[in-house]
Amino acid sequence: MATPEQRLAELGLVIPEVVAPLASYVPAVRSGSFVYTSGQVPMVKGRMVATGKVGAEVDTETAKEAARACALNALAAVRSVTGDLSAVTRVVKVVGYVASAPDFTGQPGVVNGASDLLGQIFGDAGVHARSAVGVAALPLDAPVEVELIVEVG
Repeated sequence: MATPEQRLAELGLVIPEVVAPLASYVPAVRSGSFVYTSGQVPMVKGRMVATGKVGAEVDTETAKEAARACALNALAAVRSVTGDLSAVTRVVKVVGYVASAPDFTGQPGVVNGASDLLGQIFGDAGVHARSAVGVAALPLDAPVEVELIVEVG
């Protein structure tokens, strides 16, 4: 069975460096057999992949790609406390926040960008509980923010 890192390579993806905290928090905390990540915005190489509200300045496909970037950043945060993604035995929960135009109701489809990627990386262990929440605004005008809870062995 392929490791998460091997699956990432097959997808042509790499886990980025951990995004530096934007305020007074740490990217992830391990408590017992669980790792909780802070909310991760779609930063790639120090830049936001998109900004604005989904359904206004940001289209759904761009937002879905932003959610994938958030998931990769969340995995970087997980790896920063576990040393290796092979330590992940289960993705327990994903919470996705979508900065939404007032009439936008497609938050679940946007957060699928993160969920689908986690399934591709972890297989059955990537199937998780989830919340997809529309919000008025996110830090740095991000269109999406994602946080994870994972179980580790």
